[in-house]
Amino acid sequence: MHSDTATAEKPFTARGAVAVIANRRGELLLHLRDDTDSIAWPAHWSLLGGGADGDESVADAIVRELDEEAGLTVPDLVELFEIHDAHGSGQRITFFAGTWDGDETGLPLSEGVKLQFVAPADLDILTIPPFIRDGINRFLAERPDRPSRTRGRPAAAQ
Repeated sequence: MHSDTATAEKPFTARGAVAVIANRRGELLLHLRDDTDSIAWPAHWSLLGGGADGDESVADAIVRELDEEAGLTVPDLVELFEIHDAHGSGQRITFFAGTWDGDETGLPLSEGVKLQFVAPADLDILTIPPFIRDGINRFLAERPDRPSRTRGRPAAAQ
């Protein structure tokens, strides 16, 4: 298990991107990382993504990473926010969100152990890097399809 107190060796200026991909049932596509010491967060459930190459933008990086890691194209990706992976890669990670309703078991996974859609209620039982968990929780709290307290009330009452 990766220690939360480890010091990142990569420079703070390194940039990366991950994608929170949801299906119409509200499940999130998670990626079980390889169990090898040569990567950040080995044997953890994470989101698809990776580092930006050279002067590549994070928007270009996430499109490339989704294709390289899983042969996946998500046309409706939107940029959400950024979180620093202080205890893993050391990168500033930009979170993107999009939707995809395919069968994850048929994707040609080139890195990691497996891909799986997971219901938000089941996330607590998985080993997820803290910065990824924080990003997923923020996404779930802020997503526009989340029921709000004012939805369904007459306009005058809002």
